[in-house]
Amino acid sequence: MALRTVAGSMARRQPIFANLCLQSFVISASNHRRQSVTYPISSTGFRFSIRAIQETTTNPITPMIGDNTKQSQASPTWKVKMLYDGDCPLCMREVNMLKERNKNYNAINFVDISSDDYSPEDNLGLDYETAMGKIHAIMSDGTIVTNVEAFRKLYEAVGLGWIYAITKYEPVATMADAVYGVWAKYRLQVTGSSI
Repeated sequence: MALRTVAGSMARRQPIFANLCLQSFVISASNHRRQSVTYPISSTGFRFSIRAIQETTTNPITPMIGDNTKQSQASPTWKVKMLYDGDCPLCMREVNMLKERNKNYNAINFVDISSDDYSPEDNLGLDYETAMGKIHAIMSDGTIVTNVEAFRKLYEAVGLGWIYAITKYEPVATMADAVYGVWAKYRLQVTGSSI
């Protein structure tokens, strides 16, 4: 739209310039690229450099068939997978907070182990009873982390790593794991859930 206005105003002053502009450029609503074009506009040798938007054609990206497709499907887009108990109301408060934060990061894949759809095969063989015993997180490289380290990785993934940063150092790491161990042992009684 702006190019047509400029070309129109220049047409009153330089008919040759207007004809070249109107013949050479098409305004397109999509798929633009910038190009610098220089046109002679008079016999005196003056040249004007203009920037124009020229229509381009792009092909949609299609997935490659073969080994590359398998590799791209095998590479997860998330950094960490959180296995959580969807029947635990206290757990769900934390999960909901992490889900809200994850909207900006898209770094956590949430898996409800209490769901009928839960599959140990999709989660490195972690069966329901094992996953219910304590928190498990699976890193995108296949590493399984548990206890407070799992929380630390989850919080780091959504920009809240500072909350659990102190738990990397002794003696805080040992104390934090001991406190979490007590919570994990009695969590089901406290929340009224059962395996």
